[in-house]
Parts: sequence; structure tokens; C-alpha cells
Amino acid sequence: MNPSFTMETKLKKLISIMKKNYSVIIMATIALVLLFVPEAKAFVQQGFMKIGLFQPKLEKIESTPENNEQGIELPEAKYVFEMIDDKGNKVDMEALKGKVVFINFWATWCPPCIAEMPSLQVLYDKIKEDPEIEFITVEVEGIRKQDKVAKFMKRKKLSLPVMYPNSGIPSDFFRGSLPTTIILDKKGNIAHTTLGMADYSGDDIVNFLYEVKAMH
Repeated sequence: MNPSFTMETKLKKLISIMKKNYSVIIMATIALVLLFVPEAKAFVQQGFMKIGLFQPKLEKIESTPENNEQGIELPEAKYVFEMIDDKGNKVDMEALKGKVVFINFWATWCPPCIAEMPSLQVLYDKIKEDPEIEFITVEVEGIRKQDKVAKFMKRKKLSLPVMYPNSGIPSDFFRGSLPTTIILDKKGNIAHTTLGMADYSGDDIVNFLYEVKAMH
């Protein structure tokens, strides 16, 4: 049997199979891209956000205990958590007392984190001039990833303030789910937590921050 003829026959059979299963192959290829390319998955998730899905559930955790008829406020929180930026500047929770603090925990490899970044930039641009609100993103992999983060921010045209953990992260803040966003009141107590991706580009989140700011 002629080897070239056998090879040609096999090739024709393969082409025939591919033509019959063209749509399946396309769908499988798309699925693989979404599975293994974080930014492709993030692009799809951003599309869902644009049609109104993944809105943050802005339910405020009151700073006064429930069922407390006297309305005695909770004491100042004593969370111990230090962060560091790419210039070596350190910030801890005590230094942030007196401000409402918006903290977003994320990683460069996390598709839903990438998806919500543009909306975080919109929010940051709205509130960055407010001296009573501190906006922080914390890249959880640590400062060893600062070069990767800098390239990511430049590629995405983002100007978000990035910090890195310089101590253990309190479990009340972050339990491993990415992204996680918390809002602290002026006494350092947790006023709100969002687990997972959300769209922060609307005015509702800004109004919520102002409400928390007015609490004390």
C-alpha cells in the first residue's frame, strides 16, 4: 500500500470529521480559552456587569448592637493589619481611624478581579479627593509581585492605589475568596462586605460611602 495514499486518506477523514463537528470544536475552543486565559474570562464577565448583573448588595452593618435599647455604640475595632506600597511606605489600621476605608482584595491572575477593575477606577475617580474616604486595593500575593502589578496597571490604564500585605490579613477582612471588598467605618469596624465580583461604577456605592461617613 502506498504510504502517501494512506496518509492522504487519513487526512481527508480528519477533515470530514472536523467539518461535521465544526460547531462543537468552536465551542470547545472558546471554553478552553475562557478556562485558561484570565483576561478572556474577565472580558465576558465585564459584559455581564454592563447589562446590570453583579450589583453590590449594599446592606450596612450597623455600628450599634441589635436589640440594644440604649443605642450604645460598639467600641473602636482593634484589627491588626499592616500594608506596604511599592515605595516601602507602610500603613496600618490604626493610622486609618477617622476615615471610611474601602479595601478591595484582589490578584492579577483572578478573572473576576480583572473584570471589576474598570468599575473600581470609576469609583476611585469619584471619591479620591474626599479626605474622609481612603480607597485601597490590596494585591494578596505580596510585594514580590509589584513588577507584575505595575505592568498590569499600565496595560489596563488604571491608576488605582495598590498596597500589599505586610502582615497577616485578619480573617474578618479576607478568607480567601477573590475578589473581596470591605468597607470600614471611621472606628475601624466593618460596615459592609462583598464577596465576589461587583460593579462599583454606579452612584449607589458613592452614596453608601457617604452614609457610612455620616455615622460618626
